[in-house]
Amino acid sequence: MTRPIAVAITGGIGAGKSTALACFRRHGAATVSSDEIVHHLLATDPDVKAALVERFGEEILGEDGRPDRERIAFKVFRDRDALDFLEKLLHPLVSREYLAWREQLAALPDPPKVCVTEVPLLYEAGAEERFDKVVLITAPAKLREARRGGRKDDRESRLIPDREKAKRADFVYVNTGTPEELDAWVAEVMATLTREHPPVDPVA
Repeated sequence: MTRPIAVAITGGIGAGKSTALACFRRHGAATVSSDEIVHHLLATDPDVKAALVERFGEEILGEDGRPDRERIAFKVFRDRDALDFLEKLLHPLVSREYLAWREQLAALPDPPKVCVTEVPLLYEAGAEERFDKVVLITAPAKLREARRGGRKDDRESRLIPDREKAKRADFVYVNTGTPEELDAWVAEVMATLTREHPPVDPVA
């Protein structure tokens, strides 16, 4: 059994990570985002629900009785302790789900050559060792703010600067152009990955 080359996409808020992830999917990679995994955990994991209700109260539950992301976001907005709690709760579970997904891909009769996931806090969480390659998507702060509709985000102050991440990443893209230019760059990265890296033996 061989496993796909494991790639992480990281970068600041509004840099274009989700767009890059879609490009990788379009060029043949298996993809999953951390947001998708979080959504799954909130919808299905009773332990996550119980921990959130214990910390924030039942007002974070939606009409369907499940934790509501917008209500949770309201609770942790500008509350560093609450955000730290949420990240410590979810990050290990997201990693567990991602690694399980990667094992499922490796077990397929014809596994994909590359699997990619979006990990916003990759370096902050010390998770880069779980991946074979890291892609950094970056853009100037003003442009990222404009992409968020002019909203500032105080989470930025907690992140490692992109210039430091660029020194550690394997591929870096400054996303100031068109979606088509990003797509073409991703196609080149995929070609490089599949040309330079034969199938990877599973990690014991």
